[in-house]
Amino acid sequence: MNRCLLFFSGLSLMMIWSSCVSNVEEDLYPPDVCDTVNVTYSMVVEPIIAQNCYACHNAIEPSSGIPLEGYANLKTQVDDERLIGSLRHQPGYSAMPQEAPALSECTILKIEKWVAEGAQDN
Repeated sequence: MNRCLLFFSGLSLMMIWSSCVSNVEEDLYPPDVCDTVNVTYSMVVEPIIAQNCYACHNAIEPSSGIPLEGYANLKTQVDDERLIGSLRHQPGYSAMPQEAPALSECTILKIEKWVAEGAQDN
C-alpha cells in the first residue's frame, strides 16, 4: 500500500510540474525588443555613427565632402533631411553605408527617435 501511495504521489507531482512548463514559442523565444527609450546623441547616436560612418565621413577627409564626425556636422545632415533617407536606402538618397547592407532596423529606429525628439546635443 505504501508503494502505491508513493507512486501516485510522485505521479501527481510530475503532472503538476509538467503543467507549469510552457512550450509556447513566444515564451521560449521572446521577440527582440528595440529599446528606443533615452536615446541621446552622446550615449547612443554618436557611437553608432562613429562605428558605421567615420571611416568615410570623418572630419579630416570626408567622402563626398560630407563630414559626420561631431555633432554640428551630423546635425547639418539631419536638418537637410538626408540622414534618414540615406540610412534607410530610400530612392533619391545615397544609400549609406555605401556598398553595404543598411544598418539594422533597431539601429535606424534609435537614430530616427533622436531626430524626432529634436536631434539634441545631449
